[in-house]
Amino acid sequence: MSAAASEVVSRRRSLRGHRGRLALVVLGGGAASLLILLPLGAVFYFALREGWAVYSQHLSDPSTRHAIWLTLLAATVAVPVNTVFGVTAAWAVAKFQFPGRRLLISLIELPLSIPPLVIGVAYLFVFGMQGLFGPWLMEHDVRLVFSIPAILIITTIVTTPFIFREVLPLMLSQGTQEEQAAVTLGASGWKTFWYVTLPNIKWALFYGVSLCFARCLGEFGSVAVVSGAIRDETNTMTLQIELLSNDRVATGAFALASILSSIAVVTMLVKIWIERRGDDVLADGQEEARN
Repeated sequence: MSAAASEVVSRRRSLRGHRGRLALVVLGGGAASLLILLPLGAVFYFALREGWAVYSQHLSDPSTRHAIWLTLLAATVAVPVNTVFGVTAAWAVAKFQFPGRRLLISLIELPLSIPPLVIGVAYLFVFGMQGLFGPWLMEHDVRLVFSIPAILIITTIVTTPFIFREVLPLMLSQGTQEEQAAVTLGASGWKTFWYVTLPNIKWALFYGVSLCFARCLGEFGSVAVVSGAIRDETNTMTLQIELLSNDRVATGAFALASILSSIAVVTMLVKIWIERRGDDVLADGQEEARN
């Protein structure tokens, strides 16, 4: 193991011999268990309490399968769009100086400071029947509310900042020296981005993609407003859970919630792996810089 990597590991083990810090970690772990692990365990318990057969039956229900399909479709559309947009916007902000740069950052991060429900209502004011473009859309028979396209658009809007926020600080800290050197050596703009910029931000990009994907699956407020929650048409997984709960189909609601919980656990494990991998890469980079 390299010296820099050993330093990272030693920092992780620095709690040993410090009773006060260890007590805080134990206290934090206990609180996390009560607030996170206990409810997570309850979800799987109530989902499986009637047996695997009933559990599978609820998940194979056509309405539930459609909700799963629609949620994955929204994530499949929103994540690539936000990946391209987030990386491009972060690259423009980090590598160039132009008027309105800070305003652009504020606009991209705006969905984080506005409740999703408000974003959904604002969407209706623009594309709804009584909205700004509503009459024109109705005249041309284009439905952007209470439909699948509405879910895809609003999910993309709500999750816009996640990848941008993860890659922007790293791009800012790296500066433009490597890109300028590549251009000086004759590399085109695309080759410079593909072989210089992208490898430097790949771990932050993976982290942002995992966060964006998780948010796509769990979005509720804005989707509830623009979808209309039409059974078998515009119900996502979160809306289907609410519908099953209102219909007093508790086992079905918990069964679907267990799918979301499983995805959340997998996303958390991926996040931890990316963080550890990023620490190792940073340690190796520091060692190379010292040598």
